[in-house]
Amino acid sequence: MATSETPTRGYTATKDQLQTRLARIEGQVRGIDRMVEEDRYCIDILTQISAVQAALDKVALGLLDGHVRHCVAEGADEGKGEAMSTELMAAVGRLMRRG
Repeated sequence: MATSETPTRGYTATKDQLQTRLARIEGQVRGIDRMVEEDRYCIDILTQISAVQAALDKVALGLLDGHVRHCVAEGADEGKGEAMSTELMAAVGRLMRRG
């Protein structure tokens, strides 16, 4: 009989912290929506958008760190280092492209 065990990811140990941070970001985005609804000053809205982007960047960097330390290291041990490195660099490239 096969077990359906959830795989361990690079972020598994800090999953609760990650979800708390994402919930906070979600609240910030809702706040931006309210600011638009209330016709707030453009620069104030842009400032909040910048804060959300910075918070998301911090989450992304944490995920990348966990991915390198867990998934890429594990892949290298299994002889998949080159493929994992290629995948990682593609993800970094996507994160760096904006607007």
